[in-house]
Amino acid sequence: MGVVAEAELHTLAANALAASGMRREDALGAARILVLGDLLGVHTHGVGRIENYGERIALGGIKAQPNIRVEQVATTLARVDGDNGLGPLVGIRALQAAMAMAREHGTGVALARASNHFGPVAPYSLIAAEGGFASIIGSNSTTTIAPTGGAEARLGNSPVGFGVPNPGGRPVILDMAISVVARAKIRDALKRGEKIPDTWATDSAGRPTTDPQAALDGFLQPIGGYKGYGLALVVDLFAGLLSGAAYLNHVQSWSDAPEKPQDLGHFFIVIDATRLGAPAWLAARMKDFAAILHETPATDPRRPVLLPGEIELDRLERQRRDGIEIDDAVLAWLSARSA
Repeated sequence: MGVVAEAELHTLAANALAASGMRREDALGAARILVLGDLLGVHTHGVGRIENYGERIALGGIKAQPNIRVEQVATTLARVDGDNGLGPLVGIRALQAAMAMAREHGTGVALARASNHFGPVAPYSLIAAEGGFASIIGSNSTTTIAPTGGAEARLGNSPVGFGVPNPGGRPVILDMAISVVARAKIRDALKRGEKIPDTWATDSAGRPTTDPQAALDGFLQPIGGYKGYGLALVVDLFAGLLSGAAYLNHVQSWSDAPEKPQDLGHFFIVIDATRLGAPAWLAARMKDFAAILHETPATDPRRPVLLPGEIELDRLERQRRDGIEIDDAVLAWLSARSA
């Protein structure tokens, strides 16, 4: 692993995106989301994705210079046509539209369509929280989950996140996918020649399996069984169906058909928390809320009770101070593309 400063990584990422044909301003906006992903420790959805994004741009699966349009359909509701642009670019534009409406009217909802993989949810939640906004944000994705009782994938491992601002302190940020684990963990187990818990995935017939190869050929298990299925379904209803994007198995697989637009959808629901009370009011309530949880007796004294996002925000602070750990191969590729 190499170590690089945030500003340098942002420049390298933006340069690499611009080398793929993106406008400089657009590349900077998209790079902001991906670098935040690495700062928070979500390296699977950070700057390492740029190589794949560039390949899809070269194949025509993603537009390098989209004409992203924001259509105001009501005072606090907008539709965003991503014009098959890079997902993090469409995402940050939609978030900005939602925040602008919330700043003026108290709430803002932006539904995006014609997009692609938009990175992790946490960076969007963090940007919103730092602006004083509470948020609920989600996206649909390529199908990897079978509905409860089904033997074929019909739902994506669609991420959803929640953020609540904390004036003068740390926000609470929850970023989660719907599966018990990511496919990357199953691939890692396969490389190590290890079995996996039978709660992680099923084989192609829908039966729980401990064989990582059978799991990769099958389906991810949703969290909470049928409740996770329901949550994945609702995320797709908001992100895909209501936005006008593709949904369920209408979504194109970026790995199976990289040359085709995915038409992914995202939703951004934003609340201006300053409309609910003064910053001191919210800060006091957030402090009390956190204290109640932190003071919970731990079953293991070495592992105290934490709030969602604390580990990631610790990592963000440390990496902003000491530099971001990035895989050497990713850093070398970015440097070569930026030359």
